[in-house]
Amino acid sequence: MSEYAHLGHGHQNTYGNGYGARPPAYQDQGSWYVRRGRIDRRTYWLHYALPLWAASIAAVVADIALGLAWYSTSYQSYGYDYYSADVSFSGGPITLLVSLALFAPSISAAVTRLHDTGRSGWFLLWGLVPIAGPIVLFVVVGCLPGEPGANQYGGAGGARPARREPLLANW
Repeated sequence: MSEYAHLGHGHQNTYGNGYGARPPAYQDQGSWYVRRGRIDRRTYWLHYALPLWAASIAAVVADIALGLAWYSTSYQSYGYDYYSADVSFSGGPITLLVSLALFAPSISAAVTRLHDTGRSGWFLLWGLVPIAGPIVLFVVVGCLPGEPGANQYGGAGGARPARREPLLANW
């Protein structure tokens, strides 16, 4: 072992596995695509929901700003001085690409959040129920606290590795 091993250099690293890989719990916290396990509410909102929403809004703004947006319009006249016009935004190529790219991370984040509340990923099928389904999913995924302690999907949600304090080299 080298003299810099305690700083993460040399043959042995701070995780003790010798390969530089982070422990699985830490990998789940830093990745947008979490395959299994649990995440807590704070992690869900700060690392998944808000960034995914921001990316979607940025894609819509980019489509509109670049003139690539797809609009649908309708015009109706009800006589000499009364008419109605409706314009609705229905997407664009950037919005479509961003939506496709973010589909898997958003489903993955919702499933791991459901696991934290003790529910299966099949609970996402509530999203298919008109009006009430999205409301139920918002409440369960975004608002309810996770189960304390371990459940059938793993340890407590959002378990973060111990914070490392920087170490000074001993020369």
